Amino acid sequence: MDTAIAIFAGFILDLLFGDPYWMPHPIRAMGAGIGLLEKKLRRPGQSSQAQFCSGLLLVCIMVLLSALVPAALLFLACRIHPAAGIVLESFMCYQILATKCLKTESMKVCKALREGDVEKARTAVSMIVGRDTAVLSEEGIIKAAVETVAENTSDGSIAPLCFLLLGGPVAGFAYKAVNTMDSMLGYKNEKYMYFGRAAARLDDVANFIPSRLAAWAMIAASRLCGLDAAGAYRIWKRDRFCHASPNSAQTESVCAGALGVALAGDAVYFGKTVKKPFIGDARRRVEVEDIVRANRLLYISAGIIWLAGLLLRWTLSGGWGL
Repeated sequence: MDTAIAIFAGFILDLLFGDPYWMPHPIRAMGAGIGLLEKKLRRPGQSSQAQFCSGLLLVCIMVLLSALVPAALLFLACRIHPAAGIVLESFMCYQILATKCLKTESMKVCKALREGDVEKARTAVSMIVGRDTAVLSEEGIIKAAVETVAENTSDGSIAPLCFLLLGGPVAGFAYKAVNTMDSMLGYKNEKYMYFGRAAARLDDVANFIPSRLAAWAMIAASRLCGLDAAGAYRIWKRDRFCHASPNSAQTESVCAGALGVALAGDAVYFGKTVKKPFIGDARRRVEVEDIVRANRLLYISAGIIWLAGLLLRWTLSGGWGL
């Protein structure tokens, strides 16, 4: 029950405050730790097998540290006082979630485009996507923002929620370590093809179920938002595997169907064009307000999983007297 209270409080805190820039964040510490371990473990001239083993060692160290540190801190806080444990656990849950942060950063793109400042919008979208943004048109900027909100509805909000509901902040921080390693190392290029493979594969496994739960929640949210829920389901059924990752297109396809637009397609990474299939049907061109609509889907989908998860925890803990 304490963990359910902490998840409830953490979700509300995230929606209210997001991630203030002035506040130290454990994910930044994870990023620094990953960078340090990479410097220590990845050596020039390593064979592909040695690179993979080094990357696997990095993954094991980071997941263990990311689980053990919060577990130790929570243990100490609970020994001091049960209330201190709940407060700390709530704060940890808050820091694991990134729902408002995703909305805040994507709405900077929306605001710049509304003001007619395409260059400012390119800079803003470069903060939330991995592709090269200098070549993006206004339409490409909008699509990039909508796609990242759709994909991160799972990665940044619903998947962390699922792990919090499953194992509290210990599981939540372990998941964030996996997700952060994938974002830093999981590239299919010469540098990370083998060194980042373990991180990428573990991220695929960790997100397999949450991404599909996120897709179903987003289909339900489409109805609540007044969008095309039938189209969301149809495009999800057809295009949910139109991505190199087994998970990324799950929520992107729902979002494309709900909005009635085509997302994805070719993109430029590190100066090279990567061929990708389109997701969805271009029943109309994307527009700036699609960023707002994608964020509505994000919030309502996250709320659905949050409420359903808390009710399930309450039921399993005997909260209904069963």
